[in-house]
Amino acid sequence: MYEIGRNKRAQQGFAFDDIAIVPSRRTRGQEEVNLAWRIDALTFDFPIIAAPMDSVMSPATAIAMGQLGGLGVLNLEGLWTRYEDPEPLLAEIASIADSKQATHRLQELYARPIDPGLIAKRISEIRAAGVPAAGALSPQNTSEYAKAVVDSGVDFFVIRGTTVSAEHVSSAAEPLNLKQFIYDLDVPVIVGGCATYQAALHLMRTGAAGVLVGFGGGAAHTTRDVLGISVPMASAVSDVAAARRDYLDESGGRYVHVIADGSVGRSGDIAKAIACGADAVMVGSPLARATEAPGHGYHWGAEAWHESLPRGERVEVGSVGSLEQILHGPSTVSDGTMNLVGALRRSMATTGYTEVKEFQRVEVIVG
Repeated sequence: MYEIGRNKRAQQGFAFDDIAIVPSRRTRGQEEVNLAWRIDALTFDFPIIAAPMDSVMSPATAIAMGQLGGLGVLNLEGLWTRYEDPEPLLAEIASIADSKQATHRLQELYARPIDPGLIAKRISEIRAAGVPAAGALSPQNTSEYAKAVVDSGVDFFVIRGTTVSAEHVSSAAEPLNLKQFIYDLDVPVIVGGCATYQAALHLMRTGAAGVLVGFGGGAAHTTRDVLGISVPMASAVSDVAAARRDYLDESGGRYVHVIADGSVGRSGDIAKAIACGADAVMVGSPLARATEAPGHGYHWGAEAWHESLPRGERVEVGSVGSLEQILHGPSTVSDGTMNLVGALRRSMATTGYTEVKEFQRVEVIVG
């Protein structure tokens, strides 16, 4: 603990940049490594989820993500469920030179009401391609649009916010009862973000299949600047992984998946997140660099278009290659932004691990 003057003490926290993975005495051939990740009844080729952000996921890129072996989550509060054809609007957002003007325009565009009919249409497009369909809503909109989401036939219902609590209190509106809501659903729910042991334990007790760790947004959010809220991700993932272990005992064997969501900008961050205890990683900015990405080389999250207090911005990330190249290579750069799956495979092989669950036990070092 650190003394922050005479009145406040603080715990040391570590970000992914503060730690490194320690190789063991044994190495493996990459062909020995199995990256498969199973959650609920579905198995994926690798533990990477595409974040529900309009700059990353469209119905087309969600389909492509599924065909490449991963899971793409569509933002069901985004332009794709507010406009019949959002392509011209996405191009317009990318064409605005001034960042302040871009924020103002985002607020205008996202002020249009969500169309439940478009929720059904977009999910149907993804399901028709024969890949798993997942959609995300914020906690404040979950009750209103949940029926449209479930009726559309999603495989995963994602409830995602900057900070999600199992015990939200409000005198202005009836809060979402997560435990009752999840109990009444036949669809597995992934919920978050959270960043502490206790908050994660409460979310696990709601019956969620997975818990998101972090604040999402990553490179595109300014929550720390605007609200002063942030928790270093290595510490957050480790704390939530401890909650998963304790909940496993408490519940008599119910396993809840821990999914790192935020501060994942390079392939090394994915490996570190799993090394800290994550079962999978939700990725935004690396996939926003795909040539097929709907952001056209720009990246933004839901925080950027809040009507009264934006906590993010549209950032330029550029384009480095196709979605397939970013996931599976070959890489043409050496900065960890391409061949994400190949890099994770090599990291595990170099440290002697062949399964993702085993890799959670790898030694890490601060420095």
